[in-house]
Amino acid sequence: MINPGTPSVNKRRIRQLNGKKVNRGPVIYWMSRDQRVNDNWALLYSIELARELETSVVVAFALTDSFPGANLRHYSFMLKGLKEVEKALIKKNIPFRLLTGNPPSTISALVKETRAGAIVTDFDPLRIKNDWKKELVKIIDIPLYDVDTHNIVPCRVASGKQEYGAYTIRPKIKKLLSEFLDEFPKVSSFGNSSAKSDKTTGWEHENYAGTENAGRDRLKLTNWEAVKKKLPGVVRSDATEVEWLIPGENAAASMLNNFLSNKLSRYSEKRNDPNANVISHMSPYLHFGQISAQRIALEILKNFPKDPNTDAYLEELIVRRELSDNFCHFNPHYDSFEGFPQWAKETLNEHRKDEREYLYNKELFEAAETHDILWNAAQREMVKRGKMHGYMRMYWAKKILEWSASPEDALNIALYLNDKYELDGRDPNGYAGCAWSIGGVHDRAWAGRPVFGKIRYMNANGCKRKFNTGLYINNYSNFNKKPPVLPI
Repeated sequence: MINPGTPSVNKRRIRQLNGKKVNRGPVIYWMSRDQRVNDNWALLYSIELARELETSVVVAFALTDSFPGANLRHYSFMLKGLKEVEKALIKKNIPFRLLTGNPPSTISALVKETRAGAIVTDFDPLRIKNDWKKELVKIIDIPLYDVDTHNIVPCRVASGKQEYGAYTIRPKIKKLLSEFLDEFPKVSSFGNSSAKSDKTTGWEHENYAGTENAGRDRLKLTNWEAVKKKLPGVVRSDATEVEWLIPGENAAASMLNNFLSNKLSRYSEKRNDPNANVISHMSPYLHFGQISAQRIALEILKNFPKDPNTDAYLEELIVRRELSDNFCHFNPHYDSFEGFPQWAKETLNEHRKDEREYLYNKELFEAAETHDILWNAAQREMVKRGKMHGYMRMYWAKKILEWSASPEDALNIALYLNDKYELDGRDPNGYAGCAWSIGGVHDRAWAGRPVFGKIRYMNANGCKRKFNTGLYINNYSNFNKKPPVLPI
């Protein structure tokens, strides 16, 4: 259980999604967005609730092979991370259950099997996750609690509306940081001593206390290779697994330590240079919840409290990232033209019939067969490595607008490619980033020009002023060429 004397989870992180009363059965933590054991407020609340009820905790992950946009690249990274989660939970004497199928159906079936008393899950602003929760609420008669452990300042607390931009949400977040940017309680071994049988927890014996090895022997482990083989549609995807980035909590912590030791000191000056190798590579880990943004912020502030590089990085990690959650949470059209601000829709409509010097369809974009060798290099970087440099992703998306038949086509193509190839695709950051590039979200009106109207414009000359574009192009000159082995 939680170590004596540690603070409880801030109740403002927690929201009950239905009006049901708690029963006496086990607490199920439906892990979804935040796939980690350490620094996880949702898991901590599950344990806190179970302690109050004098019952046990079961962690469940509901795996569906039809998550929109996801493929082998994403599933492989996720499953390897979940395998590590399972091992870490065993050390805490907490059972892990991997469920396959429709998430609301499988979670409700687990509720019946275990006679659960409550469900805790993690906050997510995306439509599919909220639809799952709404469906689950209709078929359970126990409480469903939603805990925001992804944002440092909980999304629903930071603001009650869609914010216009970073300049409006920044002061709101900064005002609340002192309340929410606190150290996580540590979780020691949890005694599932009150559980009645393996039907309620997945354990084979009633006595759950004991040594770490004994706990490991008693729990039936997931056959991860068998799980992967049951995803045939996913395995056939042409977005192949990445090898250069190791998934999981441990790898995320190592990557963070490397960033702090070797890169942060140059971040403010070189972050927009894709050749400089100063980015943190945290976004895939943050997307899958394999590391907490709050942990990253705590470590940076502890080691580099007064540093312009710290300020620059925390602006991206906290303000910009949490602004993306705000956009997706409060804008139901976050992935369509209708989600753009009114001024952007008006200016794009005015320029719909503008002549495009170049016009490409989705297939040509995906194959990196445009006239622009810099854009083609960026597309190849994403396809080969599963991660395009952030500055190039802005240029990449804006050129899709310039060379597409309509802004709707441009947004659909950008989201399709981003979600298919980026390890951090299907994420609020991706939706907000594409909407910024193509639809002026979180931006302002600029001087008008053909096709773009008043949407901010970018060109290759601007990239040349930032970095050596020739070197970048050479690194990703063709699909057959193996991508460079860049220092991590």
